[in-house]
Amino acid sequence: MLKVVKALAVAAITLASIGFVVTDTGSVGATGTCIAKVFVTNYGGSSLSMIDTASNAANSPLTVGSSPNDVAITPDGMTAYVANSTSDTVSIINVATNTVTGTINVGAVPLGIAITPDGTKAYVTNYLDHNLSIINLATNAVTSTPVILGFNPIGIVITPNGTTAYVANSTGNSVYVIDIGSNSIITTQNVGNAPQGLAIAPNGSAVYVANYNSNNVSVIDTTTNTVSTTVAVGNGPTHIAITPDGTRGYVTNYGSNNVSVLNLATNAVTTTIGVGNHPLGIAATPCAAPTPTTTTTTTAASNPEVVPAFTG
Repeated sequence: MLKVVKALAVAAITLASIGFVVTDTGSVGATGTCIAKVFVTNYGGSSLSMIDTASNAANSPLTVGSSPNDVAITPDGMTAYVANSTSDTVSIINVATNTVTGTINVGAVPLGIAITPDGTKAYVTNYLDHNLSIINLATNAVTSTPVILGFNPIGIVITPNGTTAYVANSTGNSVYVIDIGSNSIITTQNVGNAPQGLAIAPNGSAVYVANYNSNNVSVIDTTTNTVSTTVAVGNGPTHIAITPDGTRGYVTNYGSNNVSVLNLATNAVTTTIGVGNHPLGIAATPCAAPTPTTTTTTTAASNPEVVPAFTG
């Protein structure tokens, strides 16, 4: 039996929680600081927290569906979509008012969600239905029939040009490559054991796959959709964040209590950073802030990101 540990995204290496995303409206203000909103799904509290990065203050948690696992923001930064893993729904959040404006029924145990760069569709991985739900964001309704996959899909990323989605199938030890135009499977690429989180290079040239039971990262060349190399990391890698300039990748190693830093030009580990107990999700800020004179660590306490311990 395979224990699947799932956690999608956290903040800039120091913020760990179950689902985390920074709005795409992040910008550099007059003082040179990065201005954005951060959304964190609180799995145990069935709620969503919003953090104002200008003040580092969080609003009162907003109630969403049961056991929210992942969150995605539309490119215009106006709407958040939350995958609620045990209520089989997606909550729609108005970012400006921080209110729930609707709920969309999807498949069984939705874990991952990604929005196309043009903001027209959301793709949701349904872990127990072995498929993808596609949401038309103009109508906020599920369209057509689901894309049939297999082997408990978890992580999902979409290429910057919006043409292709990559989906990790945790018990199939593979990644499905999906054509967004036809919503059909282009190919299936074998990777390591129990792939979890995915990350894509900013230029779309490579997809990085954290293989939990293989203690490594598979690098998929998106031109050929084949694995170009495999990089050994720590024990139990779950998620990957890539810096906006595409030079480095940061891999959370759940079993080693550390983060592996990858040089993406050479696909080699350059250093290892010790962090807290059982690190999971990770993400990099979308805009550059000036180098601080002191180092501050922020911890999100509301969402310990061990998504349900699914077995398969």
